[in-house]
Amino acid sequence: MSTASRPYHHGDLRTALVEEALAMARADGPGGVSLREATRRAGVTPPAAYRHFRGRAHLLDAVARQIQDRMAQRMRRRMRTLRGTSEQERALQRLRGVGLGYIAFAVDEPGWFETAFFGPLREDAPAAGEVVQAADRPGPGPAVDAAGPALGGVTPGAPGAEAAQPPLPPPFRLLIEALDECVQAGVLPAERRPGAEFVCWSAVHGCAELVLHGPLRGAERAIVQQVAQRVVDDIITGIR
Repeated sequence: MSTASRPYHHGDLRTALVEEALAMARADGPGGVSLREATRRAGVTPPAAYRHFRGRAHLLDAVARQIQDRMAQRMRRRMRTLRGTSEQERALQRLRGVGLGYIAFAVDEPGWFETAFFGPLREDAPAAGEVVQAADRPGPGPAVDAAGPALGGVTPGAPGAEAAQPPLPPPFRLLIEALDECVQAGVLPAERRPGAEFVCWSAVHGCAELVLHGPLRGAERAIVQQVAQRVVDDIITGIR
């Protein structure tokens, strides 16, 4: 991808910076995201960028949220391809689509996947090849919590935690909704519903990690699809 500076529409610099950072994350994961490089590609000066982002961690947070939205869109498309002839079958197919869509996104977009759920790095940790120069900053910004968008930087059970919780990541919300539909359709006993989202997410995320970093890395697509199908089928069997 060309790194030449691109013009942006006046008043839309924030979007331009996020788009440049999305391209960097897609190619190299979270370690490849640099506010300085995004600024250079957008063709603006660092002070202009710092009016929109306090630093690299703040930019990574915005990028992660964008990726989560795009991931959920692809998962919905996968869910629409799986149909059933009864309410029970449709509910199970929606749950199957959530799991298969999650794994497929990880395989198709490894850089985005690794950026989506692991939160921004520490504010003072430079990106690969980036040297942070304090002189370019207009001044220190507020601290950015390193817990990231998935948990919102709030310790569960802490005072005010419930009020401070941000919206759930869209892919996780899709999973919760699919499981609730399974309960309503009578294919998942209500007493087995609590916590089922974490069991399901652990399984599909583990599968994705095996494909990206484990013994399935470099495996043929057909093999990966077979494993993904088996994992999701076993999830559905296990939670019932």
